[in-house]
Amino acid sequence: MAVKDEIHWITTAGAAPNVERLQSSLNVDVLVVGGGLTGCRTALGLAEKGVSVAVVDAKDIGWGASGRSGGQCNPIWRKTPDALRKLIGTKHGDNLIRTTLSAANDLFADINTYDVDCDAVQAGWVQAAHTRKAIRDMGVLGTSWSEAGADITLLEGEEVEKASGSPAYRWALKHAAGGHVHPLSLTRGYARAAIARGAQMFKEAPVTELKRIDGKWRASTPSGEITAENVVLTTNAYTTDLWPNLNKTFTPLVSVSFATRPLTEVEQRTVLSGNVTISDSRLAIYYSRYDRDKRLVFGCVGSTDHVDPLSYQRLRGGLRTVFPQIADIAIERRWAGRVAVTPEMMPHMHEPAPGVLAGLGFSGRGIAMTSVMGRALSSKLLGGSADDLPFPILPISPTPFAGITRSLVPVLAPSMTVKDKFDYLVNGA
Repeated sequence: MAVKDEIHWITTAGAAPNVERLQSSLNVDVLVVGGGLTGCRTALGLAEKGVSVAVVDAKDIGWGASGRSGGQCNPIWRKTPDALRKLIGTKHGDNLIRTTLSAANDLFADINTYDVDCDAVQAGWVQAAHTRKAIRDMGVLGTSWSEAGADITLLEGEEVEKASGSPAYRWALKHAAGGHVHPLSLTRGYARAAIARGAQMFKEAPVTELKRIDGKWRASTPSGEITAENVVLTTNAYTTDLWPNLNKTFTPLVSVSFATRPLTEVEQRTVLSGNVTISDSRLAIYYSRYDRDKRLVFGCVGSTDHVDPLSYQRLRGGLRTVFPQIADIAIERRWAGRVAVTPEMMPHMHEPAPGVLAGLGFSGRGIAMTSVMGRALSSKLLGGSADDLPFPILPISPTPFAGITRSLVPVLAPSMTVKDKFDYLVNGA
């Protein structure tokens, strides 16, 4: 079977919402630039309150990371609650901790509330440690979040393989609230719900210029323009230079994935038998889950916007490491997508000018946290206090050596892989 270079989620998604090209001029209360999960959830929250809102995307709804991700709902951060408080302050830290503890359940509640057909499964997430040092670090993380109220179970020895089907790890945390969704169907479901409540959405409408005119913002596209009181930028890893330096606040890493043929019932009993998701502690992380037809979706860090031979080799090697029992299984599709990674591995919320907000940089936690950000953005626009938000409003600050870092993205994945191998040799399993 020849492997197809196509996005698995496009092939298996439900019908796209009826979205046309912008062919005229219009006025709205809020313009959202970026039709991914964050933008669609923001528009939904606003439309629900009677705000006139338009969403524009340079390509199509869910075209970017929201339609390319692994679709895993991993519901805690890589930092402890205390570390979050030190990073963003006690007030926002407490807000974010409280929001994080409910983020996964809130996501699945949204899916039910808005009748989103996205193959949602909330069966848990196994977070596995691949070295002794990772066990120590993850142990601190698990204990601190458990004390904060998260439902986390420690797995050791054979318990890890029993829960995940992987013999590669001897220690893991199981997060009961975790799960997985069809990411493109989720995005389309949010879009469809927003449209049903009055939002307007447009595809193939890249914003080429954003100007302040007579106290309002005017966004120009090749075939029309939109005037709005407020603008929200939710383009994440596909952010351009539309707003100065916004695209320099993160590093656009690449996630590569493939989908296997459907596993047989016998194979399913030995691989993620409880329909959990799994990810590990590597820098060049391995992660996996099933789709609705029991294909295994497996991913890791890649080098380019397509699955190049070296990235595909890394994927194959990763599958052999994590699930050796199906190492030679046929692969149906492979694809790639960008991930916006901030220096703090946390999302950023910005207000660079009156009437302009931005939310981006989910650093591998996008399925649950884009909804958190979408609700926060809509809350701020609806008059909510900045003190009540889960994220502080930060100035736009380019990452150090942003240009150099971006030029090195193709070699970051191989470098991280080498570092992972060195860590394994030094720290053992």
